Amino acid sequence: MTTESRGEIVPVVLFEMIEPHLALVTLNRPEKRNAVNGEMAAALEAVVKRTEDDPQVRAVILTSSQDKVFCAGADLAAVASGTGLNMETAHGGFAGFVFAARTKPWIAAVEGVAVAGGFEICLACDMIVASRNARFGLPEVKRGLMAGAGGVHRLPVRIPASIAYELIATGEPIDAERAYATGLLNRLVEPGEALAAARELAGRITPNAPLAVQHSLAVARVGTALPDGAARVLAAERMAMLRKTEDFREGPRAFVEKRDPIWTGR
Repeated sequence: MTTESRGEIVPVVLFEMIEPHLALVTLNRPEKRNAVNGEMAAALEAVVKRTEDDPQVRAVILTSSQDKVFCAGADLAAVASGTGLNMETAHGGFAGFVFAARTKPWIAAVEGVAVAGGFEICLACDMIVASRNARFGLPEVKRGLMAGAGGVHRLPVRIPASIAYELIATGEPIDAERAYATGLLNRLVEPGEALAAARELAGRITPNAPLAVQHSLAVARVGTALPDGAARVLAAERMAMLRKTEDFREGPRAFVEKRDPIWTGR
């Protein structure tokens, strides 16, 4: 999936392994402020599948090729022309991402503006790292729309409900300082340092047993929406699955032998 830049054809979504177990995914449609169209949605969905299928990938960072905008949301020109439906995919929803089934932890590294669908992409990630020049917002109501790609139901879970309701109903953005104060951000850093901070955070995840991380996050992602009893049942089910793995035995064995564990992901 590509776009043109200075006469060259370049991908609208870039993928690279920047460390043995850490993938970097970069939104790369600068001429449209990374606005999501069908091409980008298909590309991002393909990248999600790639990370899920690769056992070497233990964590993923999602960022932008620009320092002034993470993602401006849906390509409204495509929406206005009636061609906007293909910016959703069957398996991933908006951008091929916001409702995608993902087992690996994703960290959004945000510089600049993340609004509308761009903010919803951040909310679909497990963690958010941002620089002080970042801004987040759901301006859909200003255009007669609704933040239905996760914004209206995920934001009140991530920050205090009263603040979420304010952002949803007014459509006004929130700056990085306030976003950090509400608990939306895992790290707040100086401009230009979001990716480095996201790498540091990912570096605290990737040494851990990958299946333990995945099963733990699977419970954590839905546990807050479940009654305590149902959440306990889900955790017990995942624990039973984990007990059958080689890594479950390797962790205690490495501790007793006073060595670093060797995770196989099996």
